[in-house]
Amino acid sequence: MDDFSGRVAVVTGGASGVGKCLCADLARAGAHVVIADIDPARLEAVRAEIDALGSGQVLAIACDVTKEASVRALADQVFGQFDTVHILFNNAGVGLGEAQRKIWTLPISDWRWGIDVNVLGVIHGIAAFVPRMIDAGQEGVIVNTSSTNGGLRSLPNTPIYAATKAAVTSISEVLHQQLLREGGKLRAATLFPGPHTVNTGIMASGEVRPADYVENEAQTKVAYRTMEDLVRTTGLKLQLTEPEEVSAFALDGIRAGRFWLLPESEENDVLIAARTEQILARQNPPSAW
Repeated sequence: MDDFSGRVAVVTGGASGVGKCLCADLARAGAHVVIADIDPARLEAVRAEIDALGSGQVLAIACDVTKEASVRALADQVFGQFDTVHILFNNAGVGLGEAQRKIWTLPISDWRWGIDVNVLGVIHGIAAFVPRMIDAGQEGVIVNTSSTNGGLRSLPNTPIYAATKAAVTSISEVLHQQLLREGGKLRAATLFPGPHTVNTGIMASGEVRPADYVENEAQTKVAYRTMEDLVRTTGLKLQLTEPEEVSAFALDGIRAGRFWLLPESEENDVLIAARTEQILARQNPPSAW
């Protein structure tokens, strides 16, 4: 897919961060853009902003990706408006206030929140959109947002986030293989934002956590206000990637037909290679990557 003009693109988590940048770039490329997000107030402001950028239609639809019915309602509205979808970004995601905490101390509601958004949000998107996209018989792509943290190697300071992104990579690989077996024009891709820590507000997502996932007030506290705070505290490289860079890279990867939307990074390549070699050698993992 080398031309987005006239294509219909749906982006969950589309009102902020990487999702918002994807919506903007797709609009500039002439696509019809559907911005799906859980925050209705922010949605309308973003819709007006994106609408001014391109010639295609821009819809803003409130959607809670943790709820199967909400995602199916999103699909109903989109197919009702456009009859088809060409690009689906299962991009909605949350970070948690889990950093530097022991995995055995994390409350189950934290796990449920991370899994319901980061994993079930992807599954709900696949279930609601893929059958109709297959039936349409048109060229299309489903892009699931993973992370090098968990998706390729796991950092010990974010157990829930890493676990959810490992699941997203596995789900995406399976989806890729099953779509190949279908023999149609639909394919899958996995986005690993980077190559450095991405400068978004995902760490503040705990502040808007639904009450169903809150056992005590401490769970809504933000561990880090900025990504710079995160990288300083966790010892990561103090270099940030901007969401605009991730969006441009993702769309270039779609145009090139790639499954692994993984930015080149010598540092990441070394760590991923070391992990693979240790697995093949049946060696125990090191104390830190």
